[in-house]
Amino acid sequence: MRIFGRRTEVVPSPNIWYHADVYERENQVQDVDDAIWAYLASQVMWHGADVVDVGCGAGFHLPRFATTANSVVGVEPHPPLVRRASRRTAGRPSVAVLKGTAQRLPLPDASADVVHARTAYFFGPGCEPGLAEADRVLRPGGALVIVDLDTGVAPYGDWMLADLPRYRQAEVDTFFADEGFTCERITTRWSFPDRETMEAVLRIEFSPRVAARAVVETLRLNRDTEGRFDLPVGYRVLVRRKPDGLVRASVPRAGHGTLAES
Repeated sequence: MRIFGRRTEVVPSPNIWYHADVYERENQVQDVDDAIWAYLASQVMWHGADVVDVGCGAGFHLPRFATTANSVVGVEPHPPLVRRASRRTAGRPSVAVLKGTAQRLPLPDASADVVHARTAYFFGPGCEPGLAEADRVLRPGGALVIVDLDTGVAPYGDWMLADLPRYRQAEVDTFFADEGFTCERITTRWSFPDRETMEAVLRIEFSPRVAARAVVETLRLNRDTEGRFDLPVGYRVLVRRKPDGLVRASVPRAGHGTLAES
């Protein structure tokens, strides 16, 4: 991917890399109604499957997959997060955490049934190497699932665009559609237990100026409530399956049938 005009394999995530404890609290307040998990369960079977979580961070989602999966591998490029994820899953023999990147997954060919990535690496044009790697490690019929934020849902999407004025979601949507993904838009509810948590989370997600705006607008949204602070946040859930049979690679010339296994 390109960042600041040059190619890099690992783009730092300033929220979780530098504020891992606050990000842990953020994970706890996200999608409290399990809307994303409910949709994933309707689209992808991970019961008894081999699952890979790309960009697993501190491993927050690994135990949930591990409750029914045959095996779970978390892949994360940042060593301190690898150590956190390993501590979180200690004592679970079906879970492994490995250092690696989306472009160079430390896994054999055709070793996974599901590759899952949540707000990690797959942000549109430029992520083709990671898509190719996911296809390499997936078995035929396996699914690549990408969960990313939807800038079309206010107010969180507006705050994102204020910090990313060059981001064009329509272009990203077109990219993934052209790559063969289905897209489901899901509006979730983040629920902060108190103002301190709300402010801490918003301040690691946005620039100081935008974070200050986000805090004020969140308080305004919850002016008639007591205790908790709720926030609607939109996501796009993208799913692509690896073909599981023979597909015709080209129109055969006279007397020559051409098939390629995909």
